[in-house]
Amino acid sequence: MGKMINYKRPDGQNAKGYLVEPAQGDNAPGIVVIQEWWGLNDQIKGVADKFAAAGYRVLVSDLYRGKLALEANEAEHMMNDLDFADAAGQDVRGAVQYLKHSGSTTVGVNGYCMGGALTLLAAVFVPESDASATWYGYPPLEYVDAARINAPLLGHWGKHDQFFPIKGVDALEDKLRQAGIGYEFYRYDTRHAFANEEADTKNLSALAYNAQAAELAWQRTMAFFGNNLH
Repeated sequence: MGKMINYKRPDGQNAKGYLVEPAQGDNAPGIVVIQEWWGLNDQIKGVADKFAAAGYRVLVSDLYRGKLALEANEAEHMMNDLDFADAAGQDVRGAVQYLKHSGSTTVGVNGYCMGGALTLLAAVFVPESDASATWYGYPPLEYVDAARINAPLLGHWGKHDQFFPIKGVDALEDKLRQAGIGYEFYRYDTRHAFANEEADTKNLSALAYNAQAAELAWQRTMAFFGNNLH
């Protein structure tokens, strides 16, 4: 089981997050998990617990400062109020630094939906990150300075994603190729949030859990972090 902790952002402000330590102890590699637009809820804590069970120290930044969204309109409002540059460059970077300063030699970043978009921003703005895995989320591509990405990048995308259309993934790939950035992108015959086991409870036709695709993406993520975090 994890616990809520306080940690420092690079600007000196306090931030909170959900920390889970693995059985291997505090010298295990770390992963910063970034929430979907719903907030730091039980579902994303469960993802953190799953990573910890696989041997990683995990910290989930509480980007909404304790608030949770139950309905899509609430989630959209909270997401739109979030300063993405501040979240990636301060909250997420501070979380990566916390794990490194407290024992982890290498730390990756892994995010879903809104958190996937923030993962790509963190790949640009968090030089301490050693690997990034984004799940069905990308920011406006003008904010992705691909030349600044210096760590391996993994992406999982739904071919029928209405929130983050696959044509945007194609454009992102073009940016990465032109900058000579190495990446692994996988496309799945799914809708948005295919790895969220609660997706079908949200009463949104654009969301659909797909257990088979979720498991395949998880295994690919385990192999990716296993190769890049030691």
